[in-house]
Amino acid sequence: MKNMFLILGGLFLGYHGLAQSGKIMGTVTDALTNEPILLATIAIPGTTTGTTTDLDGNYILDGLTPGLYTVQVSYIGYEDQSRYEIQVTTARPVVLNFQLEEQTTQLEEVVVKASPFKRTEESPLSLRTIGVAEIQRNPGGNRDISKVIQTLPGVTSVSSFRNDLIIRGGAPNENRFFLDDVEVPTINHFATQGASGGPVGLINVNFIREVDFYSGAFPANRGNALSSVFNFQQADGRSDRLGGTATVSATDVGVTLEGPIGDKTTFLLSARRSYLQFLFQAFGLPFLPTYNDFQVKVKHRIDQKNELTFIGLGAIDQFTLNLKADDTEEQQYLLNNLPVNTQWNYTNGLVYKHFADKGYWTFVLSRNMLDNRAIKYAGNDESTENNLILDYKSQEIENKLRIENTTRFGDYKINIGGGYEFVKYNNQTFNRIFTSAGSQTIDYSSDLNFHKMSLFGQVSRKMMEDKLVLSLGLRMDANTYSDEMANPLKQLSPRLSASYALTNRISINANVGRYYQLPPFTVLGYQENGQLINRENGVGFIRSDHMVAGIEYNTSTSSRISIEGYYKSYSNYPFLVRDSLTLANLGGDFGVIGNEPAISRSKGRTFGFEVLYQQRLFKGFYGIAAYTLGWSEFEDKNGMLVASSWDARHILNMTLGKKFGKNWEAGVNWRFQTALPYTPFSSSSDLVQNWDVNGRGIPDYNQLNTKRSTVINGIDIRVDKKWFFSKWSLNVYVDIENVTANAVGFPQLILDRPLDENNRPVGGPVVLNPNDPPDQQRYALKEISDATGTRIPSVGIMVEW
Repeated sequence: MKNMFLILGGLFLGYHGLAQSGKIMGTVTDALTNEPILLATIAIPGTTTGTTTDLDGNYILDGLTPGLYTVQVSYIGYEDQSRYEIQVTTARPVVLNFQLEEQTTQLEEVVVKASPFKRTEESPLSLRTIGVAEIQRNPGGNRDISKVIQTLPGVTSVSSFRNDLIIRGGAPNENRFFLDDVEVPTINHFATQGASGGPVGLINVNFIREVDFYSGAFPANRGNALSSVFNFQQADGRSDRLGGTATVSATDVGVTLEGPIGDKTTFLLSARRSYLQFLFQAFGLPFLPTYNDFQVKVKHRIDQKNELTFIGLGAIDQFTLNLKADDTEEQQYLLNNLPVNTQWNYTNGLVYKHFADKGYWTFVLSRNMLDNRAIKYAGNDESTENNLILDYKSQEIENKLRIENTTRFGDYKINIGGGYEFVKYNNQTFNRIFTSAGSQTIDYSSDLNFHKMSLFGQVSRKMMEDKLVLSLGLRMDANTYSDEMANPLKQLSPRLSASYALTNRISINANVGRYYQLPPFTVLGYQENGQLINRENGVGFIRSDHMVAGIEYNTSTSSRISIEGYYKSYSNYPFLVRDSLTLANLGGDFGVIGNEPAISRSKGRTFGFEVLYQQRLFKGFYGIAAYTLGWSEFEDKNGMLVASSWDARHILNMTLGKKFGKNWEAGVNWRFQTALPYTPFSSSSDLVQNWDVNGRGIPDYNQLNTKRSTVINGIDIRVDKKWFFSKWSLNVYVDIENVTANAVGFPQLILDRPLDENNRPVGGPVVLNPNDPPDQQRYALKEISDATGTRIPSVGIMVEW
């Protein structure tokens, strides 16, 4: 691999003299009114480079050597603002716009120092902001946002090949995502319906400016979340000329185009397609995934006070079986259990902003849709319908409108608004299953629609010369699904945040709040005999009460140390009657969850503390060290609190990177996580009548989560080399995930059959005692592990012009 870099370096050495400088440009405006700020100072700390804004608030910093920069903006009467690790190239100017907040307290001879880490009045803690440079260079992340999130405190990993986000012990269905203010139900390919995870992210990193990750202290304008909220903020397309980026990696190929459409409009457009199916087939894997995604952003500035943005995001995923890859027991197990799956989804949204004298209005109109289909035949034999085990077709459609107003009156900041949604859900399910309670055939069709409404408001105030900041929020949600959820006063969710600055570097912060979330549509739309069983069962909103407190210290070297303790209590979680466990234990695997009878009865709790040290780029070094000690418990069928599927206890992440001369960069990430719980198999798993339908073990939920899997102890490394030329740049990287080949997984049951000289299973199932009555005959089974411990090397090339 080193030789490859040397060859590439030699190829381009002759062109190095053509390298030119880059530039940063943009506007500085008032955050509430969008009025340009004249003579604001823009500087690059530690250098003599700087400028001021013109009459229209515009600025340009040019003559910059390609690399990473910090840009700071200041103006009398406004709080300073800084952006960190801004990548400057020769391929395009960096467009960096600043919206400054007016100081609420005017004091002479006082300099307000900008913190290198973002905080808001509504969320003074449990908020982490991730820049695009951090996403692109993350070792083992392969430019996937969800992988980067897993390096932060409080985030549990289920396996190395999935992007499920388990935040502070909550389930994967408790997260909400917003892309430029538009809610996006899923950010992963091959998404688990009823949850949010999947193996590959679908958001194009080239679109992203930064990501705000809330693990608590949610603002009132972000509802229907219990564990986390993500705000993805996209960059604007370039306004000078047509440009683009082409990326080729070990898994996919993609292209991004951007440029102006007239004087007031810019666009970003991207498409990506994987070729994993060819690699997997060459490696002899029994499944062949193919994913495609598309993303677009068009922004039109009507005038100084009005702007309109359109965003679009979509994916097409196909999952087929490689029936020729059946040489080993592990391959045969996967072939016998994995369905053929086709899935597509999209989100389209319009965002209109109108700026007034003291604030601004935001109008968001969007539509999203998911189409999910899966089919499975026993033995993968499609010659007869008698072999049909699963035939699943489902669609989720949401049409949404949200209106917000943000205003500041002196020391007070006020945000008020409301939302309306029209929801459609349909489902056709045929599924033959065996559980520890016996056999069952599920065969139903469902067609559901209802209306959702919300009102919210939040008031924030800075006091005591801005040392004390208080924020009080209130939210109400209701819908027409049932009488249980129609009264918004039953879903009244208050929240209170407080922050006090002990010094200009040390602050103590706290938040308490009550949050509500609607159960997945798979739960709400389940039918039996033409009736919505779960509506009859009185299924309602899930409730979670949060208490968070912490202390934060910002050093003088662009780093911070924070300690936070949290406690979350849950109530009214759907309890799945057929399987006798709470929905909170599911969602970390492929497929569909919640598609069965349920009642709102389960309680739970998660609690723990987090320690974070984060270093922005300083003298060529950057890094994160995060430790979490946490507990996650939910009730079993007897109402006793037991460890949930996400009870990882100890999580330690350490990421360290270094920028070297001549545009070389290297990083390493180490993740340690103690074993997750799992449920052992029922003794009825080996019954012939059960195995012939299920083809896998049946969990014994009488022993819910009484076993522990394997420890996660993995190392990822990444090396980047960049070349900058006249009007284009080249980035070549090597990313190796799981260098230690750490195998993580859970036990599985397979048929115990004789093996030939090549260790290939031969013959049919072995009945232990053929003389037993037919309903008591059992197969010979044995246990294997589905743990995957493969090193995953990836070589990528990115060309920007």
